[in-house]
Amino acid sequence: MSIKDRDLSSIQEVRDLVEKAKNAQKELKLKSQKEINEIVKAMADEAYKESDRLAKMAAEETGFGVYEDKIVKNKVASKSVYEYIKDMKTIGIINEDKERKVVEIATPVGVIAGLVPSTNPTSTAIYKSLIAVKSGNSIVFSPHPSALNSIKEVVDIMQKKAEELGAPKNILNCTTIPHMDGTSALMKHKDVDLILATGGSAMVKAAYSSGNPALGVGPGNVPAFIERTADIDLAVKRILDSKTFDNGTICASEQAIVTENIIKNQVKKSLLKQGAYFLNSVEKEKVGATIQKPNGSFNGKVAGKSAKDIATMAGIKVPDGTRVLIAEETGVGIEYPFSREKLSTVLAFYSEEDWMSGCDKCIELLNYGGLGHTLVIHSKDEDVIREFALKKPTSRILVNTPSAQGAIGATTNLVPALTLGCGAVGGSATADNVGPLNLIDIKRLAYGVKDVEDLNEEFGQSNSNNTCKIEDDSNKDLDIEKITKLVMEQLKNIK
Repeated sequence: MSIKDRDLSSIQEVRDLVEKAKNAQKELKLKSQKEINEIVKAMADEAYKESDRLAKMAAEETGFGVYEDKIVKNKVASKSVYEYIKDMKTIGIINEDKERKVVEIATPVGVIAGLVPSTNPTSTAIYKSLIAVKSGNSIVFSPHPSALNSIKEVVDIMQKKAEELGAPKNILNCTTIPHMDGTSALMKHKDVDLILATGGSAMVKAAYSSGNPALGVGPGNVPAFIERTADIDLAVKRILDSKTFDNGTICASEQAIVTENIIKNQVKKSLLKQGAYFLNSVEKEKVGATIQKPNGSFNGKVAGKSAKDIATMAGIKVPDGTRVLIAEETGVGIEYPFSREKLSTVLAFYSEEDWMSGCDKCIELLNYGGLGHTLVIHSKDEDVIREFALKKPTSRILVNTPSAQGAIGATTNLVPALTLGCGAVGGSATADNVGPLNLIDIKRLAYGVKDVEDLNEEFGQSNSNNTCKIEDDSNKDLDIEKITKLVMEQLKNIK
């Protein structure tokens, strides 16, 4: 009997895909590190080769961002991610401490549920596919409905290439009937071992309340502080290069500039010179009403749009060549639309008395939808930089770099990633740029190095149990390599 209801069809598809992914992972986990590495390299090479075509698909399907920038994101997600993880030990014995007699053994978590947003669809799917397979896991993707075709294309081409290198079928899977009930069923499925969620706050909360382990990453409301010692023109260039990158769709892109009164006019002059447009009071009200709905929620129609497109939507005219719309602001909160995350080419602009007041303003902005995510500081004063790093409730403090590119590890030496943890303060289970090591469990094989009598002697306790000392030479000259090989043979059929 065929299922006609879309919600039920979506749930059934999820069940089928999870079962296939589970069986595929049982085969994949038997692969050696060498075999896994070869599969991952082939997948990364294929995604890199297809970066242009996939970027075009994503841009056309979603209507978000800048096609050329999506190519760069796809190449970061394939080549940069691969270069970082290629020599990483993720299978079997990953560390041996012969002196302490402890052996660490990597175990894949199993089946991963991968939730992918429409803002960075193909790059996120490429990246999650690579880190999942590198760590010996299979993955079932739940794509955003508006990016279904481009995400599925990523899965199809990478699965095909993986199979050519000996990977089992169905290590990469993608639902084709997007529905909230199906996504919920995926996250709650008893055979899903970990949820890797990237997207909006509601979706991330749902992942954490599903009953399954989850690594969820929600929104960012990133402040960029320009301190008085900064190279102002260079700081402004970096901020605009970041904010216009794929029209601000990366959640780590700047949402507000905070500076000091003493350099305020210089900063504004540089912004104007480099293509920013400052809104007057009437324009500010119109654009504010465009980016935020009357109920205080974000208007998703402006996401990934150019400054000119947003101006047109708001019914205002801006000069040709305008790169970013800026509104001078003082407050933070629902009454101040520009103080929120905007996922587009719109910035708020604040000026404070000194760096300490600027620090407080940045914290206020972070508390309004950006806790745990990212902050940027442009400065040459190391003391101020360190103070910012110590006091800010963020997982990434970037210095003198574009935030969007810096946070994902493209212009910094952070782990290249499209899922950026926000730590406990941001409601996330990790503060990491998520990589393969976040997708494995580590078993520890530990040999005894003391007996009870040794503990009693160490802590000055009498031998109350009247135990007798028996010499044991079994661990003294231990051949750890030989023993761990035997252990690994026994572990092959155990998760």
